Amino acid sequence: MRLRMPNTFVLLFAILALIALATWLVPGGKYETHLMNGKQLVDPASFHYVASSPQGLVALMKAPIKGFVEAAQIIGFVLVVGGAFAVVQRTDAIDTGIRSVARMHEHSALARAALIPVFVTLFSLGGATFGMSEEAIPFVLIFVPLALALGYDTIVGVSIPFLGSQAGFGAAFLNPFNVGIAQGIAGVPVFSGIGYRLIVWAAATFVTIVFLMWYAARVKHTPTLSPTYVLDQARRREQAAAAPSGQTSERMTGRHKAVLAIFALALGSMVIGVVKFDWYIDEIAALFLSMAIVVGIVGRLGPDDWVAAFMQGAKDLAPTALVIAVARGTMILARDAHIVDTMLHGLMPLVQSSHPVFAAQKMYLIQSVINFFIHSGTGQAALTMPIMAPLADLVGVTRQTAILAFQLGELSTPMIPTSGITVGVLALARVPWLTWARWMIPLQLIYLVLALALLVPPCLMQWG
Repeated sequence: MRLRMPNTFVLLFAILALIALATWLVPGGKYETHLMNGKQLVDPASFHYVASSPQGLVALMKAPIKGFVEAAQIIGFVLVVGGAFAVVQRTDAIDTGIRSVARMHEHSALARAALIPVFVTLFSLGGATFGMSEEAIPFVLIFVPLALALGYDTIVGVSIPFLGSQAGFGAAFLNPFNVGIAQGIAGVPVFSGIGYRLIVWAAATFVTIVFLMWYAARVKHTPTLSPTYVLDQARRREQAAAAPSGQTSERMTGRHKAVLAIFALALGSMVIGVVKFDWYIDEIAALFLSMAIVVGIVGRLGPDDWVAAFMQGAKDLAPTALVIAVARGTMILARDAHIVDTMLHGLMPLVQSSHPVFAAQKMYLIQSVINFFIHSGTGQAALTMPIMAPLADLVGVTRQTAILAFQLGELSTPMIPTSGITVGVLALARVPWLTWARWMIPLQLIYLVLALALLVPPCLMQWG
């Protein structure tokens, strides 16, 4: 009998239940914090046990709605972006553009060779410089149909923006949300050590590109090897049925070009806004809503047609919003039970080792575990670096290396089911988490070996 994979909601709720059970077994604990340069920092010598707050059945049932409230910003962002993309798609500009790229891909060896490396590198640069993470979500709506049109599968379409941005985020060299904050907390000059970090970023990006190109070539040659083969066949039929009969042109019209130009301008504005003006989800959502209005006017969509398209796009992402809410609930249960600090404190003795290389590698493994519960680069830096930085001094690891270990721990984000970004992207692409996880295992093992290897030179040369 073939083992059937559980639904994503079932899997997440099972994790919720396990965390609720852990709150009855793990004692409560707390680190004291103090304000420094406007940030709440943890005092690593202040851990003490506190009264635990076990989370029972009522708390378990309330966790999803609490998660919805705490994740309201990103949930609203997903719904608005989904609606905005549906408006763009209603103009048929994206589908026509995809067909044009597919023709170019079919007739140009250069286009075939450059597609994955160029786009993965661009997304990786976004993650490495301005912390692109949630911002990659909208691109799934573009790259999945593009990948299918080019003879690849949904996995490739998801991986180009998602793995590209996550590889860059985890191996960042200028990301203010993890590198900058972690260095500031650890007392290391902000954005110092960029030379070796560029090597780390190039290695992580190169590995991602090579693995994805190898897989894409295999699945293009033998489509049945794809774990999403059945889904892809259904999706291709849906795309064919959704194309307006007699209205879909093979060549791009001036209106199509104008719509795509507005869309490209919106994406460029998003990058500039994030880098130069510290835009976040609110501003980006407002930008996409504005773009949808302008696209509706340029694309000559009537008010009723515009609203119908926007509402359908938001409706299609309702399951994604609920998945994000349940994923956030996992962190809420652990936090409300006061066991997060206890788990962190219990992991600290594991860092001590006979050699700094092993100590740094253990730091990386611990940060990977912590990343299962805390997915915010900023939040994880604020929680762990006040402890890891002085601990690094004690075990002979430089603080710069400890920061790199913290960064590389975030390479586990694409694999973990408690990450709102991960499950949100997969729900948007309609890929079950277990299907994705099984596909990701080889690449995740490569990331593991790569991270362990990249931590050796800094220890040997006493980096920083």
